[in-house]
Amino acid sequence: MRKVIVLSFITLDGVMQAPGGPEEDTSSDFKYGGWVAPYFAEADEAAGEFMAKQLKPADLLLGRKTFDIFADYWPEHADMWPGINDVTKYVMSNTMAKSDWKNSVFLKSVDDIKKLKNSEGCDIQVHGSGNLAQTLLKHDLVDELWLKIFPITLGMGKRLFGEGTIPAAFTLTESLITPNGVIFVNYKRAGEVKTGTIGA
Repeated sequence: MRKVIVLSFITLDGVMQAPGGPEEDTSSDFKYGGWVAPYFAEADEAAGEFMAKQLKPADLLLGRKTFDIFADYWPEHADMWPGINDVTKYVMSNTMAKSDWKNSVFLKSVDDIKKLKNSEGCDIQVHGSGNLAQTLLKHDLVDELWLKIFPITLGMGKRLFGEGTIPAAFTLTESLITPNGVIFVNYKRAGEVKTGTIGA
């Protein structure tokens, strides 16, 4: 069985929309695209090393919109993400069936994702792809969350955790706090949510 790892840049209020640039995703009149840039301009060596580990080759599972952004950018910038052109890119889409970007495979349903997860192979990373990430969380198909939490609130925009997210517990596996307040944190799935009374 393969692990599904969701990686996301998020704000303190859970927004994940258009972290990389102003034109990345302007849907619903989102006007804060590129909100991570000021923080990465000041990134320290430890943060760079943490990010480099997360960009090691792994197969990708992407929603169609994120795939379009990636396919437009990464084939010409592979020096920044070694191996990106060689790994398999699985794309969840009901409207797209082929791409010029090599090693692209198209999926149609949650059952297709379940079959992929139950196959043999390397870890599968989900970058961006908000709707897909919410579908995976709803169906308990996320094994790990690798989050980069930025010290801002936006009050609008697409959020990682939507109404379909199921109750689930996670265990911290790795963390880093940068001097400018960005929290890098990795969690793995850890069973059911437990409740109790403090001090009882």
